[in-house]
Amino acid sequence: MRNVSESVPIKDKGEKMITSEKVKNAAKKFGADLVGIASMDRFEGAPKQMDPRYINPDAKALIVIGLRIPRGALRGIEEGTYFLSYSSQAYGSINMIYNPFILYHLTRYIEDHGYEATPIPNDYYDWPAIEYHSGKLKENWSKPVSPEKPAPDVFIHFRIAAFCAGLGEIGYSKIFLTPEFGPRQRFACILTDAPLKPDPLVEPGTICDRCMMCVKECSAGAISTKETIKIKVAGKQLEWGKLDIEACSKGFQGMKPYTRYNPFIGEPSPAILYSRAIEGGRGCIRACMIHLEKQGKTRNRFKEPFRKRKTWQME
Repeated sequence: MRNVSESVPIKDKGEKMITSEKVKNAAKKFGADLVGIASMDRFEGAPKQMDPRYINPDAKALIVIGLRIPRGALRGIEEGTYFLSYSSQAYGSINMIYNPFILYHLTRYIEDHGYEATPIPNDYYDWPAIEYHSGKLKENWSKPVSPEKPAPDVFIHFRIAAFCAGLGEIGYSKIFLTPEFGPRQRFACILTDAPLKPDPLVEPGTICDRCMMCVKECSAGAISTKETIKIKVAGKQLEWGKLDIEACSKGFQGMKPYTRYNPFIGEPSPAILYSRAIEGGRGCIRACMIHLEKQGKTRNRFKEPFRKRKTWQME
């Protein structure tokens, strides 16, 4: 017997049909590069504060959309002459303009077919009740409205969501990798009660071959070669290198003592959107991108290799 959650056409009260294929086509029409769908049973066992089923207990599917990070946004960092493109176009614009635009129009599309759709943007770092890096509850932030519920706001782990939606896998550096763009994308989600057909999962190890270039090129030494984090999601074992979060954060911004790849003087200004994304674009992301492109593991192909000149570092 076919599972109801995997049925194909669905009719609402207005006799309009909605399918997974139609939702994906609509998302791409609105500008998404990637679209995947997860069934809610794949989040079984998730920590209470990170379980999307508490946002909408009646949800039948989680739609994950992805927008590519332009390869050219990393060019100025590669040359050491222009860092704004990555912070602006690979972070701020995607998370705060383009993804919310797609979310808004896709939720309208779904609700026009008679199903509820809850947009979950990727620009709300201060809202969740747990600390982003530690996963611990914030002090004096919020409390549950009833004993059986988590404290607001529930935190959605976008990389876990993307895995559950069949878009790719989490690499050794904990960066999400897709067959299309490798490490070059950012995600947002929609919860819906439309019974959409889920996508098949990508088997862990399909894209990441544990080359360890991410470890080698991280100037902060933030990724362990010996300790790993293992979790089970949707029946699959996921594993990545244990991260030194403080070192990663400081290296990402080129803060002391990780200044070898920071040509700027002084500490990052809080007025700079997403601060200075220096090591984030230089270290694990670029190392992974270059390796996967050389191995022919990304579908987004280029006529020229990315790295053509010797890499730079400050004296």
